[in-house]
Amino acid sequence: MSQSFEDALSEAAAPVAGEPPYLAGLNPEQREAVLASDGPVLVLAGAGTGKTRVLTTRLAHLLYSRRAYPGQILAVTFTNKAAREMKERIGLLIGGVVEGMQWLGTFHSIGARMLRRHAELAGLKSNFTILDADDQLRLIKQVVAAADLDEKRHPPRQLAALIDRWKNRGWLPADVPNGETYGYAAGKGAILYAAYQQRLAELNAADFGDLLLSTIKVLRENPDVLEEYRRRFVYILVDEYQDTNVAQHQWLKLLAAPRHNICCVGDDDQSIYGWRGAEVDNILSFERDYPGAKVIRLEQNYRSTPEILSAASGLIKENRSRHGKTLHTKAASGSPVAVLSVWDAEEEARQIADELEAMQKRGERLASAAILVRASHQMREFEERFVAVGLPYRVIGGPRFYERQEIRDALAYLRVVAQGDDDLAFERIVNKPKRGIGDKAMQDVQVAARRMGVSLSVAARRLSESDEMTGKARTSLRQLMDGFDRWRAAMTSLPHPDLATLVLEESGYVEMWQADKSVEAEGRLENLKELIRSMDGFENLTGFLEHVSLVMEAEQNETGDKVSIMTLHGAKGLEFDTVFLPGWEEGLFPSQRSMDENGLAGLEEERRLAYVGLTRGKKRVQISHAANRRTHGLWQSALPSRFISELPPGAVELKEGVGGGFGGRAAFAENRWSQSDFSSAYDSPGWRRAQAQVQPGGLRPRPPVIEAQATLVAHSDPEGAGFARGDLVRHAKFGQGRVVHADGNKLTVKFDAAGEKKVIAAFLSRG
Repeated sequence: MSQSFEDALSEAAAPVAGEPPYLAGLNPEQREAVLASDGPVLVLAGAGTGKTRVLTTRLAHLLYSRRAYPGQILAVTFTNKAAREMKERIGLLIGGVVEGMQWLGTFHSIGARMLRRHAELAGLKSNFTILDADDQLRLIKQVVAAADLDEKRHPPRQLAALIDRWKNRGWLPADVPNGETYGYAAGKGAILYAAYQQRLAELNAADFGDLLLSTIKVLRENPDVLEEYRRRFVYILVDEYQDTNVAQHQWLKLLAAPRHNICCVGDDDQSIYGWRGAEVDNILSFERDYPGAKVIRLEQNYRSTPEILSAASGLIKENRSRHGKTLHTKAASGSPVAVLSVWDAEEEARQIADELEAMQKRGERLASAAILVRASHQMREFEERFVAVGLPYRVIGGPRFYERQEIRDALAYLRVVAQGDDDLAFERIVNKPKRGIGDKAMQDVQVAARRMGVSLSVAARRLSESDEMTGKARTSLRQLMDGFDRWRAAMTSLPHPDLATLVLEESGYVEMWQADKSVEAEGRLENLKELIRSMDGFENLTGFLEHVSLVMEAEQNETGDKVSIMTLHGAKGLEFDTVFLPGWEEGLFPSQRSMDENGLAGLEEERRLAYVGLTRGKKRVQISHAANRRTHGLWQSALPSRFISELPPGAVELKEGVGGGFGGRAAFAENRWSQSDFSSAYDSPGWRRAQAQVQPGGLRPRPPVIEAQATLVAHSDPEGAGFARGDLVRHAKFGQGRVVHADGNKLTVKFDAAGEKKVIAAFLSRG
């Protein structure tokens, strides 16, 4: 049974010699952060410096020293799990389970509590419903339909993403700038946002963004309510401050005035969630927001070796937008950060699997190692290699590659092409993307199939050719079945990766995700590209599908000794003895999309993500980059990430894979990469000058060795050759036309009758 705060406090407050026991073991900076009670305090806590210990000890100190009672402290975290752990640790520090900390929780949970207390001031009833993402999307679809907008041209998901972004920035419909509102339906974005908010009020509902946004509105419009909370919250503590968005920042500023007894703990070098609204400027502008603020840097790391910290510090100092700190440790020296150069992604997976097997032989646990990737599609190579050699693994933060929604959908299409009687696969994709083949139409197909004793595909074909089914469902079903007939016929003449591309494009499945403006859509498209790339090593479609079935059969038990595979974003807050960081190549990491969309800010966030990856490692870190990546059946040269050139030479050891990377092939024998070669290629004045001059998102100059290697690879690939700009060609569907652009085996052709189309070279003949 838990004891009251007063009982726990009286027991913990028993006289002791010297200082309170919870201060024992703190280093000078940690102690300063705990004891600096009054006024604004920013604790810049580097990776592995004991951030959580400082935050919980500070809160315990406020209680132990009777500076505040539990109900007078607002303590904000980002997850419910973090809030529970903090409460438990405080109880341990002061000698019992503490009750009455009703204002310790996440931004959303505390915002919801405030909003329910003052719901009428926000135009709601106290029993309002909080909509989840699915309910929110359904409501937005209704708003879009009421505005008589075409969902295909103006996807509701795009509007949902915009509204979420606007709420994260603290904007009500009237606050949305004109330039922002043109992001949807030719300037109707803000109008639809207002209509959506009106519908929420009518339904007595709020979405997650409203839990803070509506509370901010209530506080601003009702000074008496704001004053009540300002009197209540004597102290405010905020965890992971670098991850706050603008609305959260505004909410905190309102509540903190005029005492400004606010302590924010965070690390600007680990701000990696800009894509979901986090604003690194919040932590960078703390001293401007709270004049006279005390800034305390926690720089003593308790996790990693000096070499890992040197590499991480050398990398992150390239960022301009940061407070600046340098991690150090008293730990013994270890191995340098290894940079492995390999020929391609397959060799990269093979090398890492070999390293893991060597670890096992040395008696090390697989669970002490992790593979951290920039994009989820990179996981496939590792999953397949581990299945092949029998290495147990777990995917953290998401499903295994072949279990992802978009991959299962794509495989279902291919299964029906290969085997038309696969009813389970047919049911999965018959209305993906939506074709107007609803539940009633599918029920008719199922009834007909049972009556005739045939598969769903056969029944669908017969129904689509009869008068038993009418309307849009019949037309759509006939078009789909014609598509399957066409794709099946192409199996004998078309390479199966090209066939898969054709199926996914002609079915409208790729277009469906292209129109989806959610954060996940880009990753799903990348995964589909990776699926097609993975088919290259198989003789035919049947062999590939059989392989997938065997891979899917591999047991996925979360217990036991297994290596972890996850994205860099999902690894924040975790640590492992050994960390593998594959795919450090330009365009992949740093992400070209991030740089194109956000310029220098995007590049700096990518660099922070690299810093997070490095600092997950306790004993060993290995970075790897491939000289080539195969995309859509075409080899493309891959340039090493600029982040590799930013690592301090003294903390790095260059390695070379069996396949050669930049030095193993005979063609590159005279350009072997020694440490000095590596440094000089990147540190030449011309290279540095070019880096400074290139605009964010633009092409980067190539070091001398890479330039030669990229040229060789580019000229050694014959795929897609044979057609050039101006060639007269003929297509079975589009007729005669001329090539206007050639990109490997992907051609843009201007057809006489059909206009300009993008087609695969295999579908063309000389005109």
